[in-house]
Amino acid sequence: MDDVTHRAVFLDRDGVLIRTAARGGRPYAITETEPLVVLDHVPEACARLKAAGYLLVLVTNQPDVARGETSLDFVLRTNAHLLAALGLDDARVCCHQDSDRCRCRKPKPGLLIDAASALSIDLERSVMVGDRWRDIEAGRNAGCKTVLIECGYDERAAEAPDHVAGSLSAAVPWIVSLIEN
Repeated sequence: MDDVTHRAVFLDRDGVLIRTAARGGRPYAITETEPLVVLDHVPEACARLKAAGYLLVLVTNQPDVARGETSLDFVLRTNAHLLAALGLDDARVCCHQDSDRCRCRKPKPGLLIDAASALSIDLERSVMVGDRWRDIEAGRNAGCKTVLIECGYDERAAEAPDHVAGSLSAAVPWIVSLIEN
């Protein structure tokens, strides 16, 4: 890896790094009344990815802010906690709804593209890890490899992720193997 361009793993927050509630087969972000629970083995998975030379960037849609169901302050505090606790390099958040038609809301790649510009990330050598079709499509739209964390949601299926795993920890060997190829 040269000094200017880095590999990164872009990590969705809810369902990949932290526990999310599923109601009616659909995932929901935590609110201020729910505990922040980092999923099992996520700290170790992040440490292994960092040791392999990846930057770790949290990228999350949080439309509940636009809908007034949670505060931006809560989202930013949650993300700051995860940055510190997991050794993440950056966090990017989109607080828009689909109807806002912004460039940052996944499945659009704006969050990834902006992080790549700010952190000198080579998107083609990077990976997007998410638990929903939006994450996989955003990664593909940005030119990244993609990993679907299969959570069994009852919603639109992710199309053709490069890899499927049951957890971030289970995906780490495949992600690290990309460096060797």
